[in-house]
Amino acid sequence: MALTQYQVDAFTRRPFEGNPAAVVPLEQWLDDALMQTIANENNLSETAFFAPENDGFALRWFTPEAEVDLCGHATLASAHVLFEHMNYPHPSIRFSTRSGDLVVERRGDRLAMDFPAQPTQPAECPEALIKGLGVTPVAVEKNVDILAVLASEDPVRALQPDLAELKKLDCRGIIVTAPGDSKDFVSRFFAPAVGIAEDPVTGSAHCQLAPYWAKRLSKNTLAARQISKRGGDVDCELKGDRVTLVGSAVTVIKSEWLL
Repeated sequence: MALTQYQVDAFTRRPFEGNPAAVVPLEQWLDDALMQTIANENNLSETAFFAPENDGFALRWFTPEAEVDLCGHATLASAHVLFEHMNYPHPSIRFSTRSGDLVVERRGDRLAMDFPAQPTQPAECPEALIKGLGVTPVAVEKNVDILAVLASEDPVRALQPDLAELKKLDCRGIIVTAPGDSKDFVSRFFAPAVGIAEDPVTGSAHCQLAPYWAKRLSKNTLAARQISKRGGDVDCELKGDRVTLVGSAVTVIKSEWLL
């Protein structure tokens, strides 16, 4: 069995920036264990698989260790593959996922993803969070991830977290965020619990970041940058209980699995 795979750098216009995702188009689903094994072999933060379903596609995402409910950059990468390599003829794509239907729309040379907003709520600051980050956040909130707010961009950029401490926390991952110097806000994302030390650019985290910063800054259109080593830009539009995430993508590898 031969399977085509694309590696796409998401939330960037240039190769070797943004967040790399593997995308494997399917005609029908593989065994779950095989998809997990492929994701582990890729050793990227996410491997996406999609297959035709009704008038769109079913989409699933796997880290090297587990299937996840929502992944922004691999959704962006999957839509990029359909538009750029598979001649998808319509202006928008509907993906059926574990987080409901997600629609990706072509906007010139960028892609806009319609995702569910995930508002955070104020939370206690666990000792493992302080030990893990090496700093005390000025505020802590929580949804599926812990959101740790720092006072400014430089301390976020300088973080060298203790991942063993962060892995003790009861959450998918840890978002660290602050007001940006040239953007509305910046962030970094650590998820050792699902096998990701640091994710370069995390679309799904912005489903939590956008509601937080929209309320704090009193604006619903926000420019964000994730300041990992690779870095990437995400524009956010909060629309009620939905968040539109806008970004670019570029293909860097096309390969073939021989199974």
